[in-house]
Amino acid sequence: MKTNNTYIKFAAFAAVLLFNSCNDQYLERYPLSELAPENYFRTASELQTYTNAFYSDLPDALAIHYNNPNQGDDEARNTLAAEFQGTRTTPSSGGGWSWTVLRKINFYLANSHKCADEGARLQYDGVARFFRAYFYFDKIQRFGDVPLYETVNELDDPAMFKARDSRKIVFAKVIEDLDYAIANCRDTKSAQLITKWTALAYKSRMCLFEGTFRKYHGLGDWEAILEEGVKAADELMKSNTYSIYKSDIKTAYHELFIAEDAIASEMILSRQYSAAVPYVHSANFYILSASYGRPGMVKQLVNSYLMKDGTRFTDKPNFEKIGFYEETQNRDPRLSQTIRTPGYKRIGATTTSVPDFATSVTGYQYIKYILAPAFDAGQSTNDMPIIRYAEVLLNYAEAKAELGNLTQADIDRSIKLLRDRVAMPNLLLSAANSAPDPYLLASYPHVTKSGQTGAILEIRRERRIELVKEGLRYQDLLRWKEGAKLAQPFYGMYFSGAGEYDLDQDGKLDLVIYQGTAPTKKPGVQYQKLGELVLENGSNGGRIVNLPDIDKKWIESKDYYYPIPTQELQLNDKLEQNEGWDKSGT
Repeated sequence: MKTNNTYIKFAAFAAVLLFNSCNDQYLERYPLSELAPENYFRTASELQTYTNAFYSDLPDALAIHYNNPNQGDDEARNTLAAEFQGTRTTPSSGGGWSWTVLRKINFYLANSHKCADEGARLQYDGVARFFRAYFYFDKIQRFGDVPLYETVNELDDPAMFKARDSRKIVFAKVIEDLDYAIANCRDTKSAQLITKWTALAYKSRMCLFEGTFRKYHGLGDWEAILEEGVKAADELMKSNTYSIYKSDIKTAYHELFIAEDAIASEMILSRQYSAAVPYVHSANFYILSASYGRPGMVKQLVNSYLMKDGTRFTDKPNFEKIGFYEETQNRDPRLSQTIRTPGYKRIGATTTSVPDFATSVTGYQYIKYILAPAFDAGQSTNDMPIIRYAEVLLNYAEAKAELGNLTQADIDRSIKLLRDRVAMPNLLLSAANSAPDPYLLASYPHVTKSGQTGAILEIRRERRIELVKEGLRYQDLLRWKEGAKLAQPFYGMYFSGAGEYDLDQDGKLDLVIYQGTAPTKKPGVQYQKLGELVLENGSNGGRIVNLPDIDKKWIESKDYYYPIPTQELQLNDKLEQNEGWDKSGT
């Protein structure tokens, strides 16, 4: 049972009350007559009700956890996003170029002073300014330079027709708003509401993105941004407000993502779901249905998991040709808590389950977020993470490494805590830097070549494993200037060719890969026809190849940004299109 439906109730009510207008003329007409400034913004409850509407802008389960391309090169599906194919075109309208939410935030900030309760006003102004920072950070990630608006303007006001402001100017305003939120939001921990701690966590995320994006894209002025991120993470870490959730090393990581109520010791902000509202999501259906993408982890990510003793799987001879059972033995326990591995049992089940090739295109089938079979019809109610303490620790370590001043003590208070959860050996700075992993070096050709290259690569490994399927991978690739990885083939399990396979080595046949006429089918056995299941060397075997007939393409000169819609360019001739895109829609 959910312990707190405050967020859902307030957000649902506020959304109905305030978001009934879906066009950008919202602030030229008051939301409802009773919300006109002379009648509203007078009490703390009115400020709370209005700002609760902003929570609708936070990502939901669909946007973060099963939307492609957010999973980047971690996940293959039976469809391919336009971002990976190079088939994006300039839209005529929409395309993420909307300012409705910003106008609502600025409308609130222009009127909140009418509340005589200064404490409440400062608190809810902090919430509003957090969401303004959140809004502009999203725009920077998507478009780069964007117009900065801090006040409410009429649609025909000349101020509305301005050129794009530099991302550096806009990001400075993001930091200013976040610092205001940190100073004024309440410091009572909540997994559903914006607090001081949420703002600190997001500052560490936003500064890491902007600092590394500037560094790897040659934009300059990146060091001070990363330092700001380090300070934010450090303040949160020193507060001892959050910790890494621990229980049994074989289940602790998985438990985080199947909890009905967000585990508040680690979840800084989550999306709350409840059957009572009803407000549910479809994680079970998405991962286990043959008609919803058939998602599967890619082999390159599986390769990245270390052995249980901390050695590298990719140091093994012919590691790309190791079969499923062997490759999953004695690995970082997070692997078996993220995908089905031999011995896996669904919640409530008494028998084991092997990967289902009818619902996973790579064979590496996710179990992260998966509840009992009762939720398979799309009625999942486990809370979904938006940002958690583990990410803050990773943000801290990565920023320090990119600045070149990471120490073993820094690792011991960040990366070590994540590995301790699953009883993995600690990362040793001297060893990582003296012998950088050649597999990771080849995976990230643009990584900084310095005395801390090995540490940067190991932190990227840790980040990819710890945060898999939490909606951050695509943005990570953008900021590291590694978008070209999205144009590489996505591979799955290795098979030697047509034949019979006991995937979990329990003495029972699980899978038959056949050529020609289908054999007589036996109960409980999966059958895949070679050619429909494509192996990289055909009948000679190899890794499963995802979507072999679809070309992937990444254009370095343009694909790190989205295009501005043509309608906006026509309405405001001071706007300039992003490089590589033009006004004609190509």
